[in-house]
Amino acid sequence: MQLDFFPSRTLTLYLAKLFVVRIFAVLVMLVLVLLALDLLSTSGDILAVKGNGQAEILKYASLRAPQLASRFLPYSVLLATLITLVTLNQNSEVVAMKAAGLSAHQVLAPLLLTAALVSAVSFGFNERIVTRANATLDAWEAAEYGPIPEAEGTAGKPRSNIYLTDGVNILSAATLTGTGKDIVLTGVTWYARAPGGIIREQIRSPRATYASPGWRLEQPVQFDVAGAVTERPAALIVGQNLSPERIMLQSVDADAQNFWELKASIDAYETAGRNTDEMRAKWWHRLSGPLSALLMPLLGSVAAFGLARSGQLFVRAIIGMALGFAYFVVDNAALAMGSFGGYPPLLAAWAPFVLFLLVGETVLVRTEE
Repeated sequence: MQLDFFPSRTLTLYLAKLFVVRIFAVLVMLVLVLLALDLLSTSGDILAVKGNGQAEILKYASLRAPQLASRFLPYSVLLATLITLVTLNQNSEVVAMKAAGLSAHQVLAPLLLTAALVSAVSFGFNERIVTRANATLDAWEAAEYGPIPEAEGTAGKPRSNIYLTDGVNILSAATLTGTGKDIVLTGVTWYARAPGGIIREQIRSPRATYASPGWRLEQPVQFDVAGAVTERPAALIVGQNLSPERIMLQSVDADAQNFWELKASIDAYETAGRNTDEMRAKWWHRLSGPLSALLMPLLGSVAAFGLARSGQLFVRAIIGMALGFAYFVVDNAALAMGSFGGYPPLLAAWAPFVLFLLVGETVLVRTEE
């Protein structure tokens, strides 16, 4: 009786190598196809900006590719699992391993170890590269693929699509740069509304800075809705109750912050008495999301066991694929429910993982023979 969880070193390296090569091949194929389709729909908007050319197209591709790689890595692991296990089954290699005394878990052990390493790499990739790409791409899209505004002498990542309320009035901005009193807003629109919510006037400005208190709009264009009159005053100050601290809290983009920055933002929200369910669910999902790669060999293992000559190998592969995609559907639904407060954040992030871990183990045990 073999007590080691892993098979021999040679067999472990053989299976791990097969698995890694297929994961990489499937991921590259998916990213290239999806990136090409994405460029077909966005390259026109990028090139419509004066001065943009091939360099900007490549810049967009370099920012979009990490997002696609991060999002579709678990799918790549699932497809690579099915391809690897179906091939091993067709070549009777699984039968040979079973005949040598290996259990189902020992056959899958090299794949599970490889998937665990992929999960660790995915977490580091998301924190170091994807979050920065999200922040930069969001700011660039908010600037309509033109130059991203920069505030000299300030720190912090650019933020995009800012939406703030001051009583019944609304202040929106395309981008935010800087921190504290050095915040600079660009692409600003101020909506002055009546108590019933009806817009009385709209003010547009290319740039706004903190006026202590309020925000000074530069080169504003003021439109009075009732009189249909447009004016161009020298400068205006709006949003007297909007402090820099409040703006920093309301402009947090969870997808553009790394694990530790997001935890600090959650603590700041809790200190201010704000609801943190959505942010905390995404924070927990930073851990459970990459670990989804670890589930894929387990969910796809149904394709490995059972005789290939029985004619059911294709059906088993379909079942493994269905289990994998069912996990992604349930995971996204639970995360959405956690963001809306329907589930506790911890449950929303981890319940699908635990549920499908048990499902995968059950399927593996029942289909081993």
